[in-house]
Amino acid sequence: MKTYELIIVGAGPAGITAGVYAARKRMNVLMITGDIGGQTALSWDIENYLGYQFITGPELVQKFKEHLGQFDVQLKEDEKVTSVEKSNDTITIKTDKGDYTAKTTIIASGRNPRKLGVKGEDEFKNKGITYCATCDAPLFAGMDVAVIGGGNAGLDATLQLIKIAKRIHLIETKPKLAADRIVIEKAKESGKVSFYTDTKVKRIYGEQLVKGVEIVTGDKAKDIPVGGIFVEIGSIPASEFVMGVEKNKDGEITVNCSCETNIPGIFAAGDVTNVFAKQIIVACGEGAKAAIAAFDYVNRTGG
Repeated sequence: MKTYELIIVGAGPAGITAGVYAARKRMNVLMITGDIGGQTALSWDIENYLGYQFITGPELVQKFKEHLGQFDVQLKEDEKVTSVEKSNDTITIKTDKGDYTAKTTIIASGRNPRKLGVKGEDEFKNKGITYCATCDAPLFAGMDVAVIGGGNAGLDATLQLIKIAKRIHLIETKPKLAADRIVIEKAKESGKVSFYTDTKVKRIYGEQLVKGVEIVTGDKAKDIPVGGIFVEIGSIPASEFVMGVEKNKDGEITVNCSCETNIPGIFAAGDVTNVFAKQIIVACGEGAKAAIAAFDYVNRTGG
């Protein structure tokens, strides 16, 4: 079995940047991922990535892919990593399609959408309930829909739906929306959004497809008829497959300023870690740091 100098798990902003940096240092690199782009591909209006006053998530991901394609990085797509474990000086990465070994690895697996955990959610998943507005918003053209979540992800979904849906009901459990003011203002200016704060989702109901959502504000329950529900309540780190590394209470991999974990040779970067601020530009910077640190580790250990 070939042993790589570096295997990168994940191909979001952190993973792709790590791949570019490692390849420029002539490292022997393999990148394993289920998809390209991570959550960036699910974003729509990006106005804070340096160099672009405005770009959509899919467009930015395409730019990343084109840049990565200029370098010698072996890429395996549609492959799920099931475990990462170090024994002696070798790191073994197991996937649903095979096993690989490396001297170093960078975990850049990002995050997965968080579920509501209410009655009807599992029953109507992909039958009106979706976790990706960028992917599925066009399916709900002309309908009344609900967006669950008042953070930036929820407002991003709302702004996409303003152009497509008939009416949007934005539901947030906290007393105030947590999103940036500029996107809240855009949603309000549209005149197509009804806001519900300090409100919980009690259940989702329907027949073959979603028909509506029952909400509770204080002691008052209310039914909102909708044809689609977009769940945007955050995400959880995709870190469960990494064995032995320290994680915080939220399951994020704990790293230092050099993206090192507690296990020498295993690095982590981007949204899967405890790094402050889950932003595309931050993930890119962390990916660059991780690649440089991995290169230094290989040189230092005689790899």
